[in-house]
Amino acid sequence: MTLPPDANAPEEIKWQGDYITAKTRGRWEFVGRARGIKAAVILAIDEDDHVILVDQYRVPLQRRCLELPAGLVGDETSTEGEDPVHAATRELEEETGYRAGSMENMGEFFSSPGMVSESFTLFRARNLVKVSEGGGVDDENIVVHRVPLSRIGEVIAHFRAKDYAMDVKMLALLGPALLR
Repeated sequence: MTLPPDANAPEEIKWQGDYITAKTRGRWEFVGRARGIKAAVILAIDEDDHVILVDQYRVPLQRRCLELPAGLVGDETSTEGEDPVHAATRELEEETGYRAGSMENMGEFFSSPGMVSESFTLFRARNLVKVSEGGGVDDENIVVHRVPLSRIGEVIAHFRAKDYAMDVKMLALLGPALLR
C-alpha cells in the first residue's frame, strides 16, 4: 500500500501548552497530548446492569457533557510512568465513587483520528463497590449517574433535550440499537 504524500513529511510543533500540542505534518494540522500523555476511559457496569456515567462542564463545548468516566495517565509529576490500569482505577473512584474489583483492558482507541493524535485505553470495570460519593477532585464538579442499560437510549435523549453534549464514547452504549 502506498502512503499518502504527507506521511513522511517532518512533524513540526506550532504551539505547546501544558497538556496540548498543535502540530503540522505536511499540509495536515492536528493536535495531541503534550509529553506523550495518554488517557484511560472506563466502562463500568454493575451487577444490576446499570452503567456508571458522569457529566461535567466542558469549557471547549460551553456546556455540560455526558461521558464515560475517564482521566489522564501520568499527567502529574507524581504519576509519570503510571500504569494505565492504575490510572483507570484511580479515576473511576475519584469521579464516580466506585471501586472496581477488576479492570479488563479492552484496547486502544482513537476518537477523531483525522484531527487528533490522542488515543485512549478502554477498560471494563467489574465487581463494583460504592465507596464514596465521587464528584472528582478540586473544582471538577462531576455529577454521577447510574443508568439502566435497558434505558440508555431514553436517558441519552433526555440529556440531549436538556442541551447536554454527548461524548463520542456514548456510541459504545448505543451500538446495538444503532445497528437494528
